[in-house]
This record gives sequence, C-alpha cells and structure tokens, in this order.
Amino acid sequence: MDIAGFLSRYPPFDSLSADRLEAIAASVEIEHLSEGTVVLQQGGASSEHLYVVRKGAVEVLDEGRLLDLLGEGEVFGQFSLLSSESPTATVRAHEDTLCYLIPASVADEILGTTAGQAFVVGSLYRALRAAKEDSAPDGDLQLTAVRTIVRREPVTADPDLSVAEAAARMTAERVSSLLIPMDGGWGILTDRDLRSRVVAVNGDLNAPIRTVATFPALRLDGETPAGEALLRMFSDGVHHFPVQDSDGSIAGIVTDTDLMGLSRHTPFAIKSSIERADSAEAVAEAGRGLPQVVVAMVTVNANPVDVGRVVAMTVDAMTERLLQLGVAAQGAPPCAWAWLSLGSAARHEQALKTDQDHALAIDPAPGELATVDPYFASLAEFVTAGLESAGIPRCNGDAMATMSALRKPIGDWVETFLGWIDDPDPVSSILASIGYDFRQVAGPLQAELVLDDAIRQARSHPAFLRSLGRRALDLRPPTGFFRNLVVAHGGEHAGRLDVKHGGISIVNNLARAYAVSAGLTAKGTVARLEGAVATGTLEAETGGELVEAFHFLWDVRLRHQAEQVRTGQEPDDFVDPATLGPLARTGLKEAFRVLGRGQRLLASELGVTQR
Repeated sequence: MDIAGFLSRYPPFDSLSADRLEAIAASVEIEHLSEGTVVLQQGGASSEHLYVVRKGAVEVLDEGRLLDLLGEGEVFGQFSLLSSESPTATVRAHEDTLCYLIPASVADEILGTTAGQAFVVGSLYRALRAAKEDSAPDGDLQLTAVRTIVRREPVTADPDLSVAEAAARMTAERVSSLLIPMDGGWGILTDRDLRSRVVAVNGDLNAPIRTVATFPALRLDGETPAGEALLRMFSDGVHHFPVQDSDGSIAGIVTDTDLMGLSRHTPFAIKSSIERADSAEAVAEAGRGLPQVVVAMVTVNANPVDVGRVVAMTVDAMTERLLQLGVAAQGAPPCAWAWLSLGSAARHEQALKTDQDHALAIDPAPGELATVDPYFASLAEFVTAGLESAGIPRCNGDAMATMSALRKPIGDWVETFLGWIDDPDPVSSILASIGYDFRQVAGPLQAELVLDDAIRQARSHPAFLRSLGRRALDLRPPTGFFRNLVVAHGGEHAGRLDVKHGGISIVNNLARAYAVSAGLTAKGTVARLEGAVATGTLEAETGGELVEAFHFLWDVRLRHQAEQVRTGQEPDDFVDPATLGPLARTGLKEAFRVLGRGQRLLASELGVTQR
C-alpha cells in the first residue's frame, strides 16, 4: 500500500512534505478491525494512537447513540490523544475496517503544527458552528450562552507551584488546565503547555508554573454564544477559555471538548440518518434536509469552503447508501466496480446549486462487458433517480453513470486519460479539465489509485500542460464593476453577476493546471493551490491570494443561496451587486483583480496571449 500517498490526500497530512509523509508512513501500524470491534471506549483508557480510516467505516457513539460515521481518510482519537484523557465517545467498527495507527509521539508532532492545530480545532468548528442545541431559543446553538456550558468551578493553582506538582494536580482533578492568579490578572496552564513547553524541550519539572503558563489568559464573557466561542477558539488557536461572569469573577473553564459535547444535531446527523435509511425514499427524505443545514452554517459564519465539503459529504453518503440498497435489490455485482464522483463533487466543493456528475469504472472478464453492463446500467439509474428525488438534479450535460460513455472498464478509463495526454488538442484538454476532477466514492475496485498514476504522467508532456493551462484562461474575471460590465445585460439573469463562472470556476481551473503540472493528484482546489506552492510550481504570494479569493467568492455565493432558500426561491449563482454592502463590493473587486493577476502569470509562463 502507498501509505504516504494515501495520507497526502487528507488533512492534516495534506500540508506535509513528501519526506515527512514517508517518515510517518514508516511509523504506521496497520490494524484490521472486524465489524463491531470497539477501538476506543467512552470513559476508558486514553488513546495511544492517532487513527486514520483506510478502508471501511467506524461509528462514533455517545452512550450508545450514534453521533457520526467516519469513512476513508477521516481521523479519530485526536482529542483523547492530545488530552491524555478518556475518550468522550466510543468508537466502534461499523463494518470490516482497515485503519492506519500513528504512534502518539509522531501524532503529537503532526497535530502540533499550525496545520495540525487548525485541523483539530477546525474539525470541531465545522461541526459545531452548524449545530443546533435543543435547549437554546429556536434550537440554535449560537444562542446558547457559554456560561451554561461550564461544568465546574475553575481549578486554581499558586504561580509558584512546581510543574511536576501542577501536572499531578491536573491528573488528580481530571482537568486539562489550571487557572493561575498572577501579576494582577489570570494566567492559564494547559496540558498542551506542559507538552510543548516542558516535555518537548526537556524542561525543569521543578520550575514554577508561572514560567510556562500563558499570561494573560484570553477570556470570554459568560453571555458569549457557544458558536462564537468555538469560532474564537479556531481563530485564536486555543483550546481553553476562562468564562467571566458580569462581576468579573471566573465561573469556570470551557474547552473545545465541552463544546463538542453540545453537538447533538450537526450536518453529520443527516449523514447518520442516511446511513440508517432502509429505502431510497428514506435516503431522499434525509437528504432533503441539507439546504436548511447549509443555511444554518452560513448564518453562523462557518468557513464557506467547509460548507461546500459538508454538502459533498452528504451527497457522498446518499450515493453510498443508494448503492448499498441497489446492490441488495439486484444481487451481487457480476464484477468489481468503482463509483466515481466528478467535478465539484469530486473536489468536495458543492453548493446548494449543484447537480449530479458521476461515472462508473468496472473490471469485467475479457469478452463479458456486454453481459455485465446491464447490471451496472440499472444500478446507475437507481442511484441517479434516488439522488434526483433528494433534490440533486440530473446533469444537463449527461455527465452521469447512466450514460454508457461514462460506464466502462478501468482499462478503457486509463486509455482515455492517457489519450488526453498524448493528443493535446483543445477538445482533449477540455475533457481532461473535467475528467481529472474525480474521486472514488464506493466500490471494491481500486480505480482512483490507477487513474492517479495516469494523471502523474501528464507532467512529462509539456504540450498537454500548455493546452490544459490555456483552458484555465478561457473564462475571464469581471472588470469595471461600477460600470455594470460584470453583469448580464439580458435574459432572466439581467443585472446580476455570475459568481461561479466569473470567479470560482477560474480559481478551480488555475488550481487544476498548476497541480497537474506539479504531478499532484489532490482534488480540492485549496489543496491543489497549496500543493503547487509547496512544490515551487506556483509563487507563494499568488497561491495565497488565490486561496483567499476562493474563500471570499464562496462566501458571497453561499450567502446569496442561503437567502434564496430562506425566501423560498431556487438557489442559483447569480448575485445582484446592489444587494451587497460596500465592503463586499470592494472585496469582490479585489478578488477579481487577484484572479486576473493569476491568469496573467499563467499566460506568461505558457508564453501565450490572453484573448
């Protein structure tokens, strides 16, 4: 198995260098778990590894109630590992599962990086900013005062207490932090401080804790909404906040784990409902709740790119369950197969205005294609109809597995990919710009690894790279915003801005061109841009600007669509500039300038003149 290659596709590993990934891969243990095996027990021993699901799925249970279902590439055990405390939930194999186990010493280093910390806190942030708390007004988590979450009074310690004594006290009190009165204010000592400022540097265990504590401790007003508290944790890079009452006293400490405990109705609750669905109708009923979840996430200012990932993950879950139901109804498949998502679904970048884009790779015995194809044609129609019923319409361009051209043997897919490379004309580069955005969703056939190998060959074909790069110059960002040159002049969208084709798709295309040139197989736009920067294929400044512009444009897009859902309209990508405030309009102008600079840079590298 290419462990390093697999890890490189998923956070928090996707930001690491190739050498670092190989070193991590060398430390990995591989464990096969039979269905029902308990990996971590709620209230039991703390985790000694960081777990990565390689194949299969695991359930996350709170006192027997299903909270989440984690699949390929998803990570668990990090919270228990970092805190050295009992798991707050039970993790159990949902089916026969293969996991990579990363030792604590290696995992601690990974999660201690900037990207690792963002991953840990961000994973909480994504779920909880979208959560709804039953006890809050209107069921909205963001209205839950953080003071109501505090479990106990703070555990304090004298600033002259030794590090060793402080660690012993934290263990005895079963807390992950101590509040320290010092210098006329409050400092805080956390388990992370002990690891990074003492253990990692072989520090003096007899030193007073004032020398390793954080001062002043960042504090929250007790009336701060829980959702905002988590956002602050994410942005400030901390895991603990002292909560201050109106009289200035400290009521207690709220942690990311406390906030995680609030998560009872997250976007992943839909995913769990889908997994339990016993019919295509039940899958569709669960999936139809997705728009309201997206609206909630937008309302609480969730990271817009993360929202797109939640939408795609939900569509993935529906697809997988429909495939399971279809196979159960039709009987065992006649050969190995792989269901592939395409386009924005493959990039995990779907908005409320989305449609279906998928394909099938199969592996029939020689001469048996005509015999096995009717089975997969029927299966594809079952899945496509189910997604359509859930509110995901069929592709207007017929880029679906229901079409025979997108349902073929894996060998033919490889030939197709290599054909695009060997024949770098405009048509092949257009097809490649679509087909190279793929991701395996389900099926036993390891199609993604095979097709990724074909993509890597593209970097050694300069003519194809130039042709693919030109496709990234086909769309142009709007100019002359205040002269109304950015909006449609007629038709149903007159006077409105196409934020997708005028902005987001341009970043998609630039990221793909640079990633393929660098030999990268990452599918997400941000991962592609960051990977291109890491390999030196793209200037760091340009890459960073494109990532920021991408996030901003997604935010504009999702806020527009969320408002349409609230008012009972069908979501689209056409934004009326008049509805935007001056800051948003300024932001759009700057985003478009960034896209223009990115295209001019690519054109210069290709030696071509933009039309």
